[in-house]
Amino acid sequence: MDIRINLDRLIKDIEELGLVGRDSKGGISRPSLSAADLEAREWLKDRISDAGLQLRQDGAGNIFGRLEGTGKTIMAGSHIDTVINGGMFDGSIGVLSALECLRRIQEEGVERIKPLEVAAFTDEEGNLVGDYLGSRSFIAPPSRELLETGKTQFGIPFADILKNTEFSIESIIEAHKQRPDIETFLEIHIEQGPVLETENKQIGIVEVIAGKKYWVCQFLGEASHGGTTPFELRHDALLGLADFALKSTQYVATHHYGSMLTIGRVQVHPGAFSIVPGEVDFSLDFRSTSKQTLEDLEKTLVSLANDVASTRGLQFSSRVVDQVNPVFIPETITNLMKDECDRLGYESVMLPSGAGHDAQIVASVADIGMIFIPCEDGISHSPKEKIKWEDLDRGANLLLQMLVKLSR
Repeated sequence: MDIRINLDRLIKDIEELGLVGRDSKGGISRPSLSAADLEAREWLKDRISDAGLQLRQDGAGNIFGRLEGTGKTIMAGSHIDTVINGGMFDGSIGVLSALECLRRIQEEGVERIKPLEVAAFTDEEGNLVGDYLGSRSFIAPPSRELLETGKTQFGIPFADILKNTEFSIESIIEAHKQRPDIETFLEIHIEQGPVLETENKQIGIVEVIAGKKYWVCQFLGEASHGGTTPFELRHDALLGLADFALKSTQYVATHHYGSMLTIGRVQVHPGAFSIVPGEVDFSLDFRSTSKQTLEDLEKTLVSLANDVASTRGLQFSSRVVDQVNPVFIPETITNLMKDECDRLGYESVMLPSGAGHDAQIVASVADIGMIFIPCEDGISHSPKEKIKWEDLDRGANLLLQMLVKLSR
């Protein structure tokens, strides 16, 4: 008879962690290494120790709980940091479901050979210096220059953030040396999209995780008086961005449907009522499951931006902040997940992930697998983020069966 997770205990864990970092807008604000995040870390360490797992933390702040064994490690997890005013399930269910699975395996004395670990990676959300600081440091040394000179999303030097923690630039750079040999890494996550709910499927089996490129860009024109400068003589940087935003979105939608482009942050200078904007700084995020498409978008978007700049008497510049290649999940893992779903009676569907995940980074050293469960209306990164507990029960039990099989 299959063992099952203790759903009531898992719900209790999720709700307890969800109280840490509650903000005035009803969401959760728990960016990595903030006071709320440090509190959440201590809470998680206590849960790991209470479960009788071997607790460890590496130099990048990644937290692990281990059941010892022989051979390469089978690992599952995610992250517990959040975006500002985020939800209760993004990341946390991946860590806490994995913890619950290891508890049940230990409680039932399940026969296995390989070691098992639960992992909680630092700053998956990228509030510090680039996305995936924890999982990237877990795999290889990050850029010393980035750590020493980089600023957080809130404009604070990263080095200043570290002063209030037990971590240092050196400890982060050395963190990868503490990594065990990993055979497989599994991650359960909310879908963050509407496919499962729309198609009335209980489980999403991820077959590819989209790659992305994240740029910081600028249109530079000339500030001038809004009441006296004729339209034909203006070098309006904001109109340049508006023109580019429409043309670039149209290009992605018509030539690479399924890929994504987002301009999520815009700063207009000088930002006064009666002054034509002379400078606009903005973020540009574009994603695709195809590496070739990402390369095409990179060339085309620069060409579109330069055409807009030339037409409107502007200058365009861009700087790469972060980039990750698409990752295809091995068929051995997706087929095993499909077989387990069929055996357990779960309705499943294969689908891509447009969002990035720690699993994408770990894929450079191990096989990976991802399980998606539905989230209401596909909403994520929001206080409105919501799931049904029965969906979590199915996803966590699928994770449990995968861990049992892979560890034998």
